[in-house]
Amino acid sequence: MFRKFALGAVAGLALTSAAFAAGATQDIVEIASGNDDFDTLVAAVSAAELAETLKSDGPFTVFAPTDAAFEALPDGTLEELLKPENKAQLVSILSYHVVPGKMMSSDLVDGTKSTTVQGSDVTVSINGSAMVNDANVIQADIEAENGIIHVIDKVIMPQN
Repeated sequence: MFRKFALGAVAGLALTSAAFAAGATQDIVEIASGNDDFDTLVAAVSAAELAETLKSDGPFTVFAPTDAAFEALPDGTLEELLKPENKAQLVSILSYHVVPGKMMSSDLVDGTKSTTVQGSDVTVSINGSAMVNDANVIQADIEAENGIIHVIDKVIMPQN
């Protein structure tokens, strides 16, 4: 558990450093594409044809699962989601990780419900650390020119 947290923290710090070095002149997709810990997320966004949307003006708040979060899905899940015939389901899952508007960590209050682009709500809890549904926020407030990224350690799934 500590190893997974430490690896996520290191990845988050590397991502944050790149964003700050660029002065938040990169969009969400460019920041994610520039970090090896988001290869799976970037591939999924591409397969779902959502890259152009996440490159648009926004602003967006993205709860970005790491590669390790995708690897923790049940065997075969990711492969099935990436098939063209399952694109609608992949879009639903990915858009559940995006909230319209820019929500900094200072805006996140225990019990806050936010409606995602997918249409369902996510719930923020703060009990020693921040969580979105049952995913831990392992790095917060990575600024992009069109929003904010919060790195999470789990792929969150919509109820329907």
